[in-house]
Amino acid sequence: MPRLGVNVDHVATLRQARGGSDPDPLYAAMLAELAGADGIVVHLREDRRHIQDRDLTLLKQIVRTKLNLEMAADDAIAKIALQVKPDMVTLVPERRQELTTEGGLAVHEQRERLKTMIQLLHDAGIAVSVFIDPDLNQVRAAHKIHADYIELHTGRYANTRRLKEEQQEYEALAQAAKLAYKLGLGVSAGHGLNYHNVSHLTHIPEIVEFNIGHSIIARAVLVGLERAVREMKALLTARLPAPRP
Repeated sequence: MPRLGVNVDHVATLRQARGGSDPDPLYAAMLAELAGADGIVVHLREDRRHIQDRDLTLLKQIVRTKLNLEMAADDAIAKIALQVKPDMVTLVPERRQELTTEGGLAVHEQRERLKTMIQLLHDAGIAVSVFIDPDLNQVRAAHKIHADYIELHTGRYANTRRLKEEQQEYEALAQAAKLAYKLGLGVSAGHGLNYHNVSHLTHIPEIVEFNIGHSIIARAVLVGLERAVREMKALLTARLPAPRP
């Protein structure tokens, strides 16, 4: 049964839009856990556009499932991670101009830096995942730098418009997940997943966790966060039809 990690970044985005204290991503994290989330995901960006240092510190204190910190392979952010000690760090690419993460890490091209960063986090007892495209060479590179997990970037799959393209992207994800499992890596997936496209991916048994944020928070605006999380959890565990608006 796949697990669900709920990303609460966009709750913080709403808060930062007015510079106040509402809505509170900490409260959102608690509601998500009560609704059945198996983990909470946040991305502490270098420009602090949504999640703030204080959020991360307090989330570490209140999250009862698993706290997964997404971060660039940046020394300053790594120091914060070593102080807070989330349950997992997911290393992701980051560009200040992007609206959201646009692709996976080029692990092979920066393997020495990433390997050093992973060792630093491992020494602090923190599990490490790397966010990569469903490319077999990147999976092998993630294994060579001693990552514990990979998170497969599902953006191309989520953005397909034709059935043939969707099947091609599905097969790429399935093959990458199979290789990762064979190499002893845990496998999660995320980016662009929603209530209409996630069910197909639950047929890839090697994917043990889906990390989803925007679609859950967007639906929560209409139906409430607890219901939005429960509906997504149901899709992952029972393969139910997508909910009606």
